[in-house]
Amino acid sequence: MKIIFLLTALLVSGCATYQGRVSPARDMLAAGNCEGSLKLLEEMANKEDGDQLVHLMDYAAALQICGDYKKSNQVFDKAEKVGGQADYHSASRVVGATLLNEEMIQYKGDTFELLFLNVEQALNFLQLGRYDDALVEVRKMNQKFVKLKGEDKRSFELNSFSKYLSGLIWEASKKYDDACIDFKDAYAIDPFYRKVGLDALRTCWKARRTDEFNEFAKKLGATTDEIKAAKESNKSELILIYSQGWGPRKQPRPENHLFPHLVPVSSQTQFIRADLLDGNRNVVKSFTTEPVYSVEKAAIETLNADYGSLVARRIAARAAKEIVADQVRQKDKLAGNLMWLAMVVSERADLRQWSIFPRTFQVVRIPLNPGQQTFNLTGLDGSMNSSEKMSDLNITINGGEKRFQLVRTLR
Repeated sequence: MKIIFLLTALLVSGCATYQGRVSPARDMLAAGNCEGSLKLLEEMANKEDGDQLVHLMDYAAALQICGDYKKSNQVFDKAEKVGGQADYHSASRVVGATLLNEEMIQYKGDTFELLFLNVEQALNFLQLGRYDDALVEVRKMNQKFVKLKGEDKRSFELNSFSKYLSGLIWEASKKYDDACIDFKDAYAIDPFYRKVGLDALRTCWKARRTDEFNEFAKKLGATTDEIKAAKESNKSELILIYSQGWGPRKQPRPENHLFPHLVPVSSQTQFIRADLLDGNRNVVKSFTTEPVYSVEKAAIETLNADYGSLVARRIAARAAKEIVADQVRQKDKLAGNLMWLAMVVSERADLRQWSIFPRTFQVVRIPLNPGQQTFNLTGLDGSMNSSEKMSDLNITINGGEKRFQLVRTLR
């Protein structure tokens, strides 16, 4: 009977799901209540338990949304260290995960999440103007890609956004050869986004790779206007990187509640329009963001690819349950049957995840004259109608400078 009491205690301790715990903080964040959201997330992130990694990732992402880029990177750095530590599982958590549900074992992060830690750190460094540090994060990510390739991971895990991001950084640093190579690699991985190909075209021209430029322009089917734009002289430029909406969230699969799947989260705001204003707040010119990477698609495909290993773990766990219950049945048939029933009923999908990453990454590049500039930012829905008004963006840019600005919407 002691075993039954132990299982009951474990079952009660594991009742609250991750999604239920973090939902209030997400709701506060969406409502613009940064103070309340950050307080809740920090409390969870500071607990050194089996869920610390996932809470650190959400806390760091919330800090970025709320504009504390430096602290966001400090927390992301801590998350990366926790994710890289050797597995440590307490005896009670191992028993709980095997005999009850997987949410009771230490969370080590999905492959996709561990890669994206470096993406978010690189973005924070770009916002802070620390391009060399941003490149360090990209290199870390590329090292992970090499390891994944050796493990036969699929191409969607070798995410094109990291290559695109490094291309942006190389270009801003006037290292056009490297930019040309990385933009072309990004386009080769995911040719769906034409804008990525046009960025490759422009930097290949600046790198004086004339033959490569002509060959790629033909492959891309570039128009006369696009070729002309790629050859234009260097200007000051604002590069607005827009993190749009919420990434997909884990729910139990409808056909089998023991396993998770990722479900898209709808967003009213699909794009951002940036209106450049003159001194009288008249619109001089408007610019609209374009998608360059679907975080949603990559996350869903990555989890689906891991489905086989999830099934294998649950089959092994079910066998362990039967062994334990049978041992109890030999002494007390009723107790053994009750134990089997309790263990089976307690099974559920592990719904832990980094839940505050965006649905898509979008970019708009805005050529500017040097000096102080003001933009009015407006969220747009799928029909390009206004979905939300945002605060003005005021920047000062130098001649020939490329300036990065992060924007996030949650509506």
